[in-house]
Amino acid sequence: MRNFKLLLEYDGTRYKGWQKQGNTEQTISAKFEAMLQKMLNQKIEVHGSGRTDAGVHALGQVAHFKADTSMTTEEIHAYLNEYLPLDIRVLSVEEMPLLFHSRLHAKKKTYCYHIYLDKKPPVFMRHQVFCHEGFLDIKAMKQGAALLLGTHDFQSFCATKKGKKSTVRTLYECQIEQEAHMLTIRVTGNGFLYHMVRILAGTLVEIGEGTREWNSLSELLEAKDRSKAGKTLPACGVTLINVDYEEDVT
Repeated sequence: MRNFKLLLEYDGTRYKGWQKQGNTEQTISAKFEAMLQKMLNQKIEVHGSGRTDAGVHALGQVAHFKADTSMTTEEIHAYLNEYLPLDIRVLSVEEMPLLFHSRLHAKKKTYCYHIYLDKKPPVFMRHQVFCHEGFLDIKAMKQGAALLLGTHDFQSFCATKKGKKSTVRTLYECQIEQEAHMLTIRVTGNGFLYHMVRILAGTLVEIGEGTREWNSLSELLEAKDRSKAGKTLPACGVTLINVDYEEDVT
């Protein structure tokens, strides 16, 4: 048995997210499993670093699968890119120790939320951005973003009711940069809750619009109440940029 790590990118527009679902085959992991099972003639389970939502994109998603095969990583790489849909691309295939797990060994992830500051986006960006027409106070948004750094309970920024799992996460970076019409919110953390990136972005946009004070984010974190945070922005603006791992996995 061998363990293979995949680095991949995809346009999530026409998919129902990463995670395999019983009522549809139109998910990223389902596409990979079907292709790998055909190639290797055995049952394959593909595990991703995290579950991207329907419509979310990736430039650096990581996944792994185990298989009993003599194929080289180069052969697997070439086969997948030849037969996968054009909106999914494998960047690399690497053999890893058997204990490597793409989700459990991830140390931090980086996402970007892209906002196009106009009523209508450029044609070739229309599936990758959220459009916002009107003034945004970028300075206030940056001040609010700074309050999110560090370790907090992000329950207010989670779209599901709190269960047994902890909603405490650590944000290492929350940067806001503007270049011409493109506003990018870049966040790096040790993990993200359901819709967390989209709710963070929506809350920061409300600060930019002037409907929320930037210094209210400390109280919002303490409230642990989703209803007090901002709107959930559309999935199309989210891109998983990269996943960082522990150096030694044996």
